Amino acid sequence: MEAETLAAAQQMDFSLLAQFLRATITVKIVMLSLVTASLWSWAIIFSKFISYRRASKETDMFEDAFWSGQPLDQLYERISANPRSASEKVFAAGMSEWRKSHRSDGGMLAGTNARVERAMNVALDKSAEQLNAGLTFLATVGSISPFVGLFGTVWGIKNAFEEIAAQQSTNLAVVAPGIAEALLATAMGLLAAIPAVVFYNKLSADADKIAGDLDSFTDEFTLILSRQINGPDN
Repeated sequence: MEAETLAAAQQMDFSLLAQFLRATITVKIVMLSLVTASLWSWAIIFSKFISYRRASKETDMFEDAFWSGQPLDQLYERISANPRSASEKVFAAGMSEWRKSHRSDGGMLAGTNARVERAMNVALDKSAEQLNAGLTFLATVGSISPFVGLFGTVWGIKNAFEEIAAQQSTNLAVVAPGIAEALLATAMGLLAAIPAVVFYNKLSADADKIAGDLDSFTDEFTLILSRQINGPDN
């Protein structure tokens, strides 16, 4: 009897596809959800790596031009039509508001400092929002995927015990397929969660660094415009 049981177990297909096809509809939905979440996470990860690298490169190029001694009006005329990097957008917002604040007699309107700073802060907030877009999804996948996989495992084990009761047998050929399918759901949950958590931490740190550099540039540019508005003696 034991030899027959082992032979039956060895004849069973334990490939990932076979286990998926043997699973119940509930476990299949769990697995498909985890695969979808994992693929979406990887798409966000690659997209963010590319966008962060491009943002850093564009910011470095702009700051080189900004600190090169080129007149700010000329720099604004060159980039105002299509600012690309976050720094360019902050710069364009500040310069635009600064120009609008000139009176016809050449003086500055009251409250120019506050309006220029507010305009740049709006651009800064929008840039920070774009930097962090998608990271919430990674955090969510990292947090809930193990529990979703565990739900699939619990459901699969429940069905395995029901099969044991229905066949009134606890031999390996009856128990093994259900347990294997159930554990596959947990494994898929971990495979979705681990990269999401690791890259969420990495990308969050990169976004914070870019945002910090942008905030420092905003403060420096605000100081430069403030001197222009108030005069060198103020």
